[in-house]
Amino acid sequence: MTLQRNSLDWLAQVAYTTWRLFMKNSLQNHAAATAFYFMLSATPLLLLLSYGMQWLGRLAETYVPATMLFAALYNQLQLETLTEVGFLPRQTQLAAGGVGLVTLLLSSRGLVNAAQSAFGVIFPAEGRRRRFVTTWLLPLIIVPIAFGLLGLAGLVQAALSFFTHVELIAAAQGIVLKILNWLFMLLVLWLLVFLAFWRLPVERPPARQSAVIALLASFSLLALFALFDHFFRLESYQSLYGALGGAVFVLIGAYFACVVFYLWAQCLFAVARVDVEALEKLFLGGSRTGASRFEGFVFARANRLLEKYGRTFQPGEVLIEEGQESQDAFFLYSGTAAAYKKANGSERRLGPLNEGQLFGEMAYLLKEKRTATVRAETEVVALVLPPAMLEQLMRHSAPLSRRIIATLCHRLEQMNLAAQG
Repeated sequence: MTLQRNSLDWLAQVAYTTWRLFMKNSLQNHAAATAFYFMLSATPLLLLLSYGMQWLGRLAETYVPATMLFAALYNQLQLETLTEVGFLPRQTQLAAGGVGLVTLLLSSRGLVNAAQSAFGVIFPAEGRRRRFVTTWLLPLIIVPIAFGLLGLAGLVQAALSFFTHVELIAAAQGIVLKILNWLFMLLVLWLLVFLAFWRLPVERPPARQSAVIALLASFSLLALFALFDHFFRLESYQSLYGALGGAVFVLIGAYFACVVFYLWAQCLFAVARVDVEALEKLFLGGSRTGASRFEGFVFARANRLLEKYGRTFQPGEVLIEEGQESQDAFFLYSGTAAAYKKANGSERRLGPLNEGQLFGEMAYLLKEKRTATVRAETEVVALVLPPAMLEQLMRHSAPLSRRIIATLCHRLEQMNLAAQG
């Protein structure tokens, strides 16, 4: 029961952190820019696709099965709809194809730059930049590959649909092919999303977390496409916007897809940062300003943090030994302790440590051995934080950093007085 409650707390904290950061980073604006460049990149690729379909159409004129396969491809890829809305010309010209290739090169770089800009906001990496060669070559490679994989998925789906409807196989086998069809589409979509989540951030997240979040994002995108196809009709946009209705229809769909894509990317970052958020709110407690009631409710329980970082010390037990080289920081959750300093062959009590105090951070900040001993006076429950977690806390929380610096100054003053005494 406790494990389930802690899991629910973690999910609620991840969801809240994801949404708060998504709105703070204005990712809906990044989604709009990405959708715009997606349209610019997709249009010349569709133009090249029309070349291939015209060639296949001429080939199909002399072979009946090829004609049937061509019809299945045409229907599966919805090329008639794309032609009606103006994305594909009815007669492709070479001059237009040349312009399309130039547009593809320019818009591909814009598309990848828009995605990289969004990921730079979602996954902040201080002081680190991509290599110049990578920045310029990646857009020319990744977009054609991505669209090529999507096109391959569409072709496989059309071929499977063709074999199912022409009664070349049994009904049971047709059901199996349909399942394989959707699994293949999911696999291609997952692969593209996973590569984006794992490779686009400058500081790459763990591959396993990226894979799981990418799978959830893929299911969400497929659900979005199904809902969009069910509730939105192209004819409505054409009647409202006229000749631009098709472009508006595709742009809206691309925008919602980008919103879902960036929302899950933000979730991937929130998964790694949720402990930092929860610890910050626990450490600052009532000194925080601007916290909402809902935020206070989501982060009210500390059980999950206690289970992950908590340790219990009995009265008289040493938490920190003077002269040790450990760099863990401690947060006193309950109980009382005291700090002691050796001077002139004896141990002098520096002062008490009460609930809500953070201590032990000096060894990490100064890169020195422990300068004092901390001993429990009552039964103590403390959160033991490794140096990497303390670094994240100080990097992402300015109020907590100021508090740690103020505490550090106070401790140094105490030790100076103890040395003089």
